[in-house]
Amino acid sequence: MNLPLSLYGLTSERLVESLSLPEKRYGGQILGWLGKGATTFDEMTDLPLDERKRLSDLVGSPISSETTVREEDESGTIKLGITLHDGKMIEAVLLVDRKGRHTACLSVQVGCAMGCTFCKTGTMGLVRNLASEEIIEQYVHLSKAASRPITHIVFMGMGEPFHNFDPTIRAIHYLNQKETFNIGLRRMTISTSGVVPGINKLAELKLPIKLAVSLVSADDSLRTRLMPVNKRWPLAELKEALLAYQESVPKRLTLEYCMLSGVNTTGESARQVELFTRGLDVIVNLIAWNPIDELEFSTPSEEEQKAFSALLNRYRVKHTLRISRGRTIGGACGQLATSHNPETKR
Repeated sequence: MNLPLSLYGLTSERLVESLSLPEKRYGGQILGWLGKGATTFDEMTDLPLDERKRLSDLVGSPISSETTVREEDESGTIKLGITLHDGKMIEAVLLVDRKGRHTACLSVQVGCAMGCTFCKTGTMGLVRNLASEEIIEQYVHLSKAASRPITHIVFMGMGEPFHNFDPTIRAIHYLNQKETFNIGLRRMTISTSGVVPGINKLAELKLPIKLAVSLVSADDSLRTRLMPVNKRWPLAELKEALLAYQESVPKRLTLEYCMLSGVNTTGESARQVELFTRGLDVIVNLIAWNPIDELEFSTPSEEEQKAFSALLNRYRVKHTLRISRGRTIGGACGQLATSHNPETKR
């Protein structure tokens, strides 16, 4: 019998088959407990005691990972270090906004191969992809850390979702199920560095989730220096894919714009953003670069941020100026990385 490392991600039918459950209804009961975030069989009190003991002896725990590090800042943002079954470590973040809304920021890879020059995860290289259950389990760990229910999910942690497409989509469907966590697809956001085939593939699925794209610069030369993905899929190809995506999924897109002091906050930068956004239904999400010791960029001052926002206003570019959360605990945008994954490769 091939026993699963984790029960998360399995259907009730697969639970019956994988665990050799004596009654089919037990599969649905276990699935319901997983939807409540169960991490032990002892919690599953509507299963017979002897069956709970058998399952504990058989697979140990319903979950394959554990929280080994927890940090919290003054805003209520929580960063978890999660150790996987093979000893690799990832990070996941619980974001709490000023209204108290709880959002889970999930990772899809151990490390990342994209090599964005302003991102700490990129310094790790890619160690491996996460299985769908490892993505789901992050939500479970964050739910246990949260003071109230998590209502939104963003796939903006470690890794490029479109380089781990199928497990990410399977995790999305599982998290959306009424039998499990019942998180609405419209409350989920998937973020990409600009992997065009992944955008096209997502468009074919016609899921009503939100799509965010890391733009950072609308100048090909500068964007290629900052984000090597632009060499493979330059801005013209990216825009073509986004236009096609909006024909398939008529939802407003988000363009993430990490502001780097003196690099992409000029008047010309704003003009190029306006040109790129023409014909697209988008909102540009401005976020100041979060400090990373190993990297040589600078965070723009509040005056520089407001000046760039004013330039975008002049060009009538819809945008927001985002407040960064989790910066002091290394849990903000671009700051996620772990030092416990030595087998790094590109």
